[in-house]
Amino acid sequence: MSLRKLFCTAVAGAFLLVAVPPVHAVERQEPDQVDALPFVPAPATQVWATRPLSAQPGQQPPQFVRMDIARLTPRFVTGDSPDRVTISGKIVNVGDRKVSDIKLRLERGESLDTEDDLRTALREPAAAEFVQPEFTEIAKELQPGQQQDFTLEVPLRGSAPTSLRIDEPGIYPVLANINGKPDYGGIARLAALSTLLPVLGVPGGGTKAKTGAPAKLTMLWPIADKPRLVRLGAEGSSELADDELSLSLSVNGRLYGLLQAYEEAVSSLSTSLCLAIDPDLLRTVEAMTTGYRVRGGVEGKGRAEAQLWLDRLKRAVAGRCVVAMPDADADLVALSKAKLGDMRTLALTGGANEVRRILQVQPLPDLVWPEGGLLDQTTFDELVNPQDNPADDKLDYNGMKAVLLAPSGVTDAPGTDPAQLVSGDHQVTAVRIDSMVSDALEGGESRPRTLSGVTTAVESQPVSVQNALAALAFRAGWQGDGRHVLVTPPRRWNAPLSEMTEFLSAAQRLVTGGYAAQTGLEELVRTKPALTGAKLTYPAEAGARELSPTIAGSVASQSAALAGLVKAMQQEDREHAAPADLADPLRLGQLRAMSSAWRGNEDGARTAAYISESEISSLSGMVSVTPPNSPILLGSGDSPIPVTITNKLDVRVTVRIVLADTPGIRARELADQVLPARGERVVRVPVEVLRSGRFPVNVRLTTPDGVALGDTVKLEVSSSAYGTTTVIVTVVAAIALVLLSGRRIIRRVRARNGENGGDAPSIENVTPEKSSA
Repeated sequence: MSLRKLFCTAVAGAFLLVAVPPVHAVERQEPDQVDALPFVPAPATQVWATRPLSAQPGQQPPQFVRMDIARLTPRFVTGDSPDRVTISGKIVNVGDRKVSDIKLRLERGESLDTEDDLRTALREPAAAEFVQPEFTEIAKELQPGQQQDFTLEVPLRGSAPTSLRIDEPGIYPVLANINGKPDYGGIARLAALSTLLPVLGVPGGGTKAKTGAPAKLTMLWPIADKPRLVRLGAEGSSELADDELSLSLSVNGRLYGLLQAYEEAVSSLSTSLCLAIDPDLLRTVEAMTTGYRVRGGVEGKGRAEAQLWLDRLKRAVAGRCVVAMPDADADLVALSKAKLGDMRTLALTGGANEVRRILQVQPLPDLVWPEGGLLDQTTFDELVNPQDNPADDKLDYNGMKAVLLAPSGVTDAPGTDPAQLVSGDHQVTAVRIDSMVSDALEGGESRPRTLSGVTTAVESQPVSVQNALAALAFRAGWQGDGRHVLVTPPRRWNAPLSEMTEFLSAAQRLVTGGYAAQTGLEELVRTKPALTGAKLTYPAEAGARELSPTIAGSVASQSAALAGLVKAMQQEDREHAAPADLADPLRLGQLRAMSSAWRGNEDGARTAAYISESEISSLSGMVSVTPPNSPILLGSGDSPIPVTITNKLDVRVTVRIVLADTPGIRARELADQVLPARGERVVRVPVEVLRSGRFPVNVRLTTPDGVALGDTVKLEVSSSAYGTTTVIVTVVAAIALVLLSGRRIIRRVRARNGENGGDAPSIENVTPEKSSA
């Protein structure tokens, strides 16, 4: 062996053996030199996939293998579960060298007996070295790029060498640990996965005793997506920003899975399960059913999938509990801070109307579920006040009567019962979300939650329910005592169908076992709270997650422009469109730009705001100045300039013609013009030409409030005539010239007469002067 190879081997061995403390086991198959790399177990909130973690800030430890666990059974242990835990998956050599002696074992920690212990384990993997069984060989060796499937079965209890030795019910941290020997190194831990295993009953052993009254379980099942609709049109003419929704609605898609899981569980959880639906998603899917195009002109591919999904949803919600989310899941706090009260009313009242229209079901009235379960005081005060809409009584807002809030959004409210919040003369029922279970469904924002361990956008990350399953079991089995447990998965939840089904199945088993009782959301929000004196609070960190003021300011400017445009419109007659028919789709576009889906996604918010602004520009561009085919010749100084203006909208529009300041031409006052629906007019704009010549004149249209319409058009105006002022000045100058000339002649004559003694010479005595030429 060369000296260089010996040296490399010695250095690698020294690092592995000295720099990292050894992992001790209760029962050992490996010798004492088994070492652990600087590697933290992957968090329990991911779907059984590893990732490399830094040993020190800025450093990445070497990763030799990746372990993917596709299956864990049982996920929720009861007395009638199998007496063995089975995991299956694969090991992949992702390094640059061969790895030998690859072995796997399941380890477990001590039971988590308190809520604080469980919350800590949900944030970071808990210690799982209390019981360390023997290793099981997975592969002799793996070359770079090779992989090996595996299945490992270990007893739950007993004294077998690989047993987890679980003899009592509890919530147990479990660690899947891979050891191996990379070339040029020693035996070390190469991969690790952590999760929580709820054990409500030990097969062949004891079962957790019930703690008083069962927990009151309520679930809000979200059906929502980020805004994708650009323009709503007639059959085949609607436009979407992209075609990702067609995949989400099809088999194995996210929205397909959410609906499928709900359909399978609603019969057994009919009381506690309630759907929360984004009205804009329904509007978008309905538009897809008639054919649509994707931005850029490509024909959409999801028409059949959209029709099938929407039909299934209509059947599933018939007679069931439904909550209407704010339209486009608009950020209510951001709307309040941007002073967009009309848009907030549209999001709440208009959204509920849309759910009722499409699904033919009545959503729970006057109930608000804000993003993050948080509202600031100003937004809360605005939401509780009713608001009439003189233009459309269907958009009358009755005021918020109930709200779903996170525990951090309410103070002075012990326990879990609904609490009463007061704003002026208005009383609101605050129903608190169980943050421990709900947050576990989402996972930590700083940790990867994907099937492959690759970090992607939050809304596209499939997450595991295993930790949430453990948290729910703890709430019902270890706390119980009649406490309310309202579970709200993330609004755009992206768990695999199997994970969602597993979670709902666990909830069913808790109900069947008597650990939980179903409680309807309608019952919670309509019962007058016995708990009074609660106060609203808005955590400081919540403000950092809001939409940026830049986006809110842009949408506020758009809203003002649209309001000015609508004010200039009038309905032609009953056969023509009303101004609201043109403006309402644009207001919905502004709501999409203010969607809470864009929190943490500034680029997405900017794109949505740009699309909204473009749609308003397209509408205002339908009223414009028509460029002439040739230069305009003016025959006199006060000849008007003929300007052709066109209205392609289906409403009358009042416009103002504005001429830019042009040297040589002065614009005179002109009354506002009323353009008929889909009409054209030639308006003679009075001007005064101050000089002859050729002038470029910029003409544009605005509403009476100054909102720009169409593009500015440059007219070429030629005039050889003088204007009135020029003529007057010229005449006055000529008269002055004549008068001054006469005065000069008179003075000369008088002067000469004075030299001759005052007598004028006789003409006969005058001798003509000779020419000098």
